[in-house]
Amino acid sequence: MIWPGMGDPYKRKKILKFLGITVIIAMSAGIGMHLIVGQIDQNNPLKVCINDRETPYKIKATLELIIDGKKADIPANIGLTDEECHRTMYTLTDDGTIYAEWEEEYPWEIGHFLWMWDFPLRDMDQDKSTVFVNGEESSRFINHPLQDGYHYKLVFTSKAYDESKDSDFLPPGN
Repeated sequence: MIWPGMGDPYKRKKILKFLGITVIIAMSAGIGMHLIVGQIDQNNPLKVCINDRETPYKIKATLELIIDGKKADIPANIGLTDEECHRTMYTLTDDGTIYAEWEEEYPWEIGHFLWMWDFPLRDMDQDKSTVFVNGEESSRFINHPLQDGYHYKLVFTSKAYDESKDSDFLPPGN
């Protein structure tokens, strides 16, 4: 089969030259963007490792997670991917204590920790979910600022949760 425009040698040469130039431009743009984004992200506390950085700004808070009415575990070593990378938000134990540290004060939010943890927030029904901060409901949901010494309780209802199995269908009085 002869591809359109490939029958005539002059057109074939012109099309192949055009495709070659297009590939070079696309690769150059991709490599350039990768280098630019890499330079910008060097100081983004949500994406960098802090192994070799001085981090005097530190926050410690506690987190309790309830999913579909049951307490969920918060695993140890979130943010400690391996010996090479210690992230800015992490856990050391499975008791719900989370830490955040950086070179200067940073507007941490509880959602940042969920993002670093790869918590499946998309699987949760956000209309039926709530965040409590020191026992009071937060109007900012996961965008509530992370503050030193505070206790956060996240109550999520998954989209797949069937509330009917928690109800007793017997008539009243039986």
